[in-house]
Amino acid sequence: MSDAAVRPADLSDAAEIARIQRETWHAAYEDLLGKQALAQLDATDLAGTWAETIDYPGSLVYVATEGEFTVGFCVAGRAPEDEVAAADGSLPEDAETTGLIATLLVEPRWGRRGHAGRLLATAAAGLRADGAGRGIAWVAQGDHATLGFYRRAGWNPDGTVRTLDTGERTVREVRLTGTLDLGLA
Repeated sequence: MSDAAVRPADLSDAAEIARIQRETWHAAYEDLLGKQALAQLDATDLAGTWAETIDYPGSLVYVATEGEFTVGFCVAGRAPEDEVAAADGSLPEDAETTGLIATLLVEPRWGRRGHAGRLLATAAAGLRADGAGRGIAWVAQGDHATLGFYRRAGWNPDGTVRTLDTGERTVREVRLTGTLDLGLA
């Protein structure tokens, strides 16, 4: 394996992040999301959206590289109240210090090489440096690979679920929570 690394994203990474999102969603999530949701994704100016995300204050965006290739990315930040609230809307005591892993994707062809673990560990360190004490992530209940990845990192479902409507189907997501004290893989 070539040198693998994780670094903060910059604006020049936006187009590559958009490409990775499109290719990964098409390869891994078509059955889960449906063709209509993927067609909407294809019609979106993802590079522009990612440039805005990279530039957004408080947004932690990282890219994983292997040699000269960008192979994955992760977006993290403080968890908004509606993401960390319980099903009844109540907030936990640590709501203000909870971080959110909003997105973590590695292209399937670069999988099983430690990139996701390095991305999560780097994002966790960034969240800790920003004052977060624990993290959360939302994962589709049917995405067994991602659920397994988070469980291996010590993150587990906290009992909160939500249902998203893709326009073609509904996707049930479970909220996972875990420590931000992760070592680099």
